Amino acid sequence: MSTFFANDGTPLFYRDWGQGKPMLFLASLGMGSQMWDYQFAAFADAGWRCIGLDRRGHGRSDQPRHGYDFDALADDIAALITSLDLTDVTVIAHSMGCAEAIRYLSRHGKTRVARVVLLAPITPKLLQDHDNPGGLPRAGFQVLWDQWQRDYPKWIADNLSPFFIPETSAAMMEWGARQLTVPVPVVVALSRAMVNEDFRAEMREIDLPCLLIHGDRDRSAPLEATAKPSAELLRGCRFLVYPGAPHGLMYTHTDRLHADILEFIQES
Repeated sequence: MSTFFANDGTPLFYRDWGQGKPMLFLASLGMGSQMWDYQFAAFADAGWRCIGLDRRGHGRSDQPRHGYDFDALADDIAALITSLDLTDVTVIAHSMGCAEAIRYLSRHGKTRVARVVLLAPITPKLLQDHDNPGGLPRAGFQVLWDQWQRDYPKWIADNLSPFFIPETSAAMMEWGARQLTVPVPVVVALSRAMVNEDFRAEMREIDLPCLLIHGDRDRSAPLEATAKPSAELLRGCRFLVYPGAPHGLMYTHTDRLHADILEFIQES
């Protein structure tokens, strides 16, 4: 079993597939590294070493009572990169994983990272307030957390279809739902941390090639509140909007996504 230890001693699991230069995959909230199965298969065949982290509380990693904040999550990523002695890393992140990638870079620097791919990010700041009028109201998040704490499986079932597109098979959607097995206390704690963070200042300081891809039918992370301001903050960011793509664009727009990522890597 592929495990390493976080700085606080928490045992964490990672998947390692393929050979070549490393790609490090950071998953969305509530999902483990298996969410990247289709990317692992494609990029390993293309000559890349694919590494996926089960963040604390997720997948086969331990579920400690602490460490569900972005500084701790960034330190977990650093511990993995150091333990495997990875260099020239292409970081590929989705949703909340994008925020972890940003915090890792601001906290640990870019020495080991060559480039970053952000898919459907929740950055730069989700919460609406006086200096972020384009954010989302706190009341909506509180309703969400209340739903999770009453009936998380029902919420998953009710919100499964918008994560995909009408052409997605029922089997694929069921497979996606099975990835969401994280304990409710962990999901709520991380979501609260995500909503209360502001990544704007650190995003302005990032100086790495960056590709940002978002769908214009993303209901989980609305384009205007997330991807557009994120692209404006990241210097020289290549920003692609996929028409009709939902939050789960790595399943619904797979071929185009893989082609765009490989083209970006070749040019950066």
